[in-house]
Amino acid sequence: MSELPQSSLRIAAEITYGAFSLAVDERLDIAGVTGLFGPSGSGKSTLLRIVAGIERDATGIVRFGEETWQDDAAGTFVPAWQRPVGCVFQDARLFPHLDVSGNLQYADRRGRDNPVYGFSDVVSALELEDLLPRSVDALSGGERQRVAIGRTLLTRPRLLLLDEPLAAIDVRRKREILPYLESLPARFGIPAIYVSHSAGEIAQLADRVVAMEGGRISTQGNVEAVLGQALPGREEMSFEAVSVLEVAVVETVPEYHLTRVSHDGQDLTIAELAGKRPGERVRLLVRSGDVVLAIEEPRGISVRNVLEATVASVDEIADTAFAHVVVDIGGTRLVARLTRHAVDELGLGVGQPVYALIKTAAFDRASLSIASVGG
Repeated sequence: MSELPQSSLRIAAEITYGAFSLAVDERLDIAGVTGLFGPSGSGKSTLLRIVAGIERDATGIVRFGEETWQDDAAGTFVPAWQRPVGCVFQDARLFPHLDVSGNLQYADRRGRDNPVYGFSDVVSALELEDLLPRSVDALSGGERQRVAIGRTLLTRPRLLLLDEPLAAIDVRRKREILPYLESLPARFGIPAIYVSHSAGEIAQLADRVVAMEGGRISTQGNVEAVLGQALPGREEMSFEAVSVLEVAVVETVPEYHLTRVSHDGQDLTIAELAGKRPGERVRLLVRSGDVVLAIEEPRGISVRNVLEATVASVDEIADTAFAHVVVDIGGTRLVARLTRHAVDELGLGVGQPVYALIKTAAFDRASLSIASVGG
């Protein structure tokens, strides 16, 4: 990862809505993109609203760096419009009576007190030149969100808050807009908090992850560690247990439209990564159901990716036919979802050497399973 601006966010806040309560007491070091991750109803959006100053019923403390935005004991509350925060929501909320240029210029005028970067910088970064004269009603969902992000940037915030901005966009549009989001913190020097319950989005965008469940922060850490855990509430989310392998590009095999990558000296073959050069690092998102384990080296099979590993843990999933077997590959945890019958028949136990098999096709789905690393 590249060096990115870092700030401290101190949150000690509580709020109750009927049966739901949120209580957070954490200090977060935010640089680049911090992924705020968890199932629906876990409190992610509420926490973001507290930071933004929108959730006035919340009590407690919110500090950004040396600035106190809320401290009820001291009688301090900085209203949302005075906080140097830029918010992007699922709904782009563009002004329908203005064209794209008008929407951007409105924000640009508001942000001139802090001219860190200019109108043309934002337009160029998000490739909005061709959209400037267009009506907002004529934009696709992905284009609307790019304009919304541009408008937010032009207010010159010192913290970006993105509340599932891609939730209403189809997968193809997500693939188009995610690279823009990836580049923003490093390009403009603004840390961002990105709310999502999509493991693919988090793996692609985040430098670190804060996981929430039941109105509490359950864990935080680097992307590989947090996404690889058996997080509370994961069964309610739209994906199974996942692992993240960080790999380096070795070479492209153009005749087969494949790319060879390496993890800790072991090679994998994945669908071709256009534009990636040798040495560039990417993250591979691996679903537990795509991992097969063997106790002997397999031969004569179509699976291209066979990795030497060691069993780190075996955990039965209560009241199901399955177990999660975690294997260690060069210090990285990879989760395999196997039947309990297979675990018993193979005699899998901690410390046992095994081979982990992953089909190349597992990285060529309509979902987001391959992500760039670093700015």
